Amino acid sequence: MSSLVVDMTPLRVSPAFRRLWWGLSVSNLGTQLTVVAVGLQVYDLTGSTFSVGVLGLCALVPLVAFGLYGGAVVDHYDRRRVALVASVVSWVVVLGLAVQAWSGNEHVGLLYALVAVQSAAGAVNGPARTAIIPRLLDPTLLPAANALQTTGWNVALTVGPLLGAGLVAWLGYGAAYTLDALLFTFALAALLRLPPVPPEPSSTRRARVGLGSVVDGLRYLGTQRNVRMTFAVDLVAMITASPRVLFPAVGLLYLGGGETTTGVVTAAVAVGAVLAGVFSGPLVHVRWQGRIITVAIVVWGLAIAGFGAVLVTVRPDQPDQVLWGALALAVLMLVVAGASDAISSVFRQSILQTATPDDMRGRLQGVFVVVVAGGPRLGELLLGGLATRVGEGWTAVVGGLTCVVLVTLLVRAQRSFWSYDAHHPTP
Repeated sequence: MSSLVVDMTPLRVSPAFRRLWWGLSVSNLGTQLTVVAVGLQVYDLTGSTFSVGVLGLCALVPLVAFGLYGGAVVDHYDRRRVALVASVVSWVVVLGLAVQAWSGNEHVGLLYALVAVQSAAGAVNGPARTAIIPRLLDPTLLPAANALQTTGWNVALTVGPLLGAGLVAWLGYGAAYTLDALLFTFALAALLRLPPVPPEPSSTRRARVGLGSVVDGLRYLGTQRNVRMTFAVDLVAMITASPRVLFPAVGLLYLGGGETTTGVVTAAVAVGAVLAGVFSGPLVHVRWQGRIITVAIVVWGLAIAGFGAVLVTVRPDQPDQVLWGALALAVLMLVVAGASDAISSVFRQSILQTATPDDMRGRLQGVFVVVVAGGPRLGELLLGGLATRVGEGWTAVVGGLTCVVLVTLLVRAQRSFWSYDAHHPTP
């Protein structure tokens, strides 16, 4: 049984990684809590769904800009120090959110500004923390470490929104933000106890960090076929088959149950990711990592197409009650999709960490942040537009099958990715 569940070896052999994992898992719970609370507060102040949508723009623009530049900073300075500074900025922002809520703020612009600063700090903090992990563990343990990271993140993604909505309803926005500030101290404490993690010496590193350093990272990425493919296949999956934009219509038009059904199908993706992490024991020792990424993304596309097929079958008839059989099938498809996405993420991150030299890890992790944030946004725009023409069901079917075809063509064109050997990592 121990070989079936998530491999805990990284937590046992590295006290530093163990503290970092616990700290981040706890603080991520608070982060998700705040995401829900901020959205609710903006809607409470404005009564506008569009105003809530502007929050996403306020977060995305700094994330893209600081993700790229922050990665270059990570490759030039002590990564522990960079992560600490970025984390302190994030913590101050959460304290600011708590203060404005307790003081009865009625200006939505202040919330937009705080979210933008928090996103910028997170765009630097993410690459710094991820670039630290390969320095704490043997390369053979990185898939298991990434499975643990993915599991912790998806547990927070599942529990955090429920906790956030409940706290806001019970005690108000101030209590929600204050709890996030308290939980964030776990991440700060874990970073404080890390040893210094300066970048390894490099003859190609520029004397000063700047735009040239960012360009160096992008140029390096352009010449490394296997690393580049980890981004390419993920972009295909997210742009063609990211289903979240379709979820609001599911409960109202297709399966019944309104907002509750929308919440269930949204949570199903995270539940699948958690299950994949919990039962990742047999996967973390896979040698041919390009193959498992390819298979995982193909399964993702087929699962999204299956979800769409359920919607096409029941049709948008606005049922008065929940269609339980169809809902069960839809949830099953999304659980499979979430599990596949988590498996792909674990091994894409593992390739980045092992095949990339230390002096480029920060910059490529910065690109990873941009891809993970931007890909789904582009996908939502594309699928949202398509859904207005052909309906949500056919949009998911077409998007899922397009994902399968494009990923297959990409991998056939780049055979070295299919043959990627974890025992001999080649960027």
